[in-house]
Amino acid sequence: MQQTIKKELAYSGVGLHTGEQIHSVFKPAAIGTGIVFVRQDLSGEPRIKACPENVNNTLRELSLKKNGVEVHTVEHLLAALSGLGINNIEICLDAHELPIGDGSAIPFVELLKDEIISQDKPKKVFRPKEPLWSQTEDKQVILLPSDEWRITYTIDFDHPVVKTQFATFVITQETFVKEIAPARTFGFLKEVKSLHGRGLAKGGSLENAIIIGETKILNDSLRFENELVRHKILDLIGDFSLIGMPILGHIIAIKSGHDLNLKLVQKMVGRLKEGRLKEGSKEGNRSVKGEKG
Repeated sequence: MQQTIKKELAYSGVGLHTGEQIHSVFKPAAIGTGIVFVRQDLSGEPRIKACPENVNNTLRELSLKKNGVEVHTVEHLLAALSGLGINNIEICLDAHELPIGDGSAIPFVELLKDEIISQDKPKKVFRPKEPLWSQTEDKQVILLPSDEWRITYTIDFDHPVVKTQFATFVITQETFVKEIAPARTFGFLKEVKSLHGRGLAKGGSLENAIIIGETKILNDSLRFENELVRHKILDLIGDFSLIGMPILGHIIAIKSGHDLNLKLVQKMVGRLKEGRLKEGSKEGNRSVKGEKG
């Protein structure tokens, strides 16, 4: 069934790019609302729905924009909502980005996990009938038909500390909370210096990111031996939540990122639109059911 939360919940923290304190309030939402961000710091309190049409930036983050109004670094929250099965909620903000927390999805999971309630309407499910994929050079992301939601991910960096990491998980709520949500975002020290030089990542620190130097990881410890690839899985879950429904399929990602993930999400949206156009015929109805469950 569709799900929302029981009551309003507040969460505050530092913004990754501004370095300023940001306050957010999570509110229950009606059936069919989806995930909606509300900029309460602006006149008229404009609303931005989390959907592919509103994606604004996929370079090192996922940001949304509608009618000139933006909200940044939404991927960790979107992953938390997807992993917990929450699909109707409003997030009210007093700034243009979300608090970064500890760089993972755990702060949002801990805030929301005990406040979930079911609503009186089933969720639709995206079930691919055939492989879908997106690729560029040596990067690929593929969605295969499957009876379970599985993600298999490989990262490969030309760096002596990181090199190659691999992980595969069947994504359930329990698996997400224990194995994926705690994985923190990461960056390379030389890139951090460059971002600071452009006035970005002012709130970034060893408290909310894994920082990789030339010869070692600067943090005292990792939460998982392969924490970096687990965080890429977390980001992918956030990106694919933009489809607006759970997925039954196997995603295989090789060196993928927000941009490539979004291209595949857009293909998935195209399949849904094709199914709607065919509604009314027996063949069309079979196609829609095959993709929506």
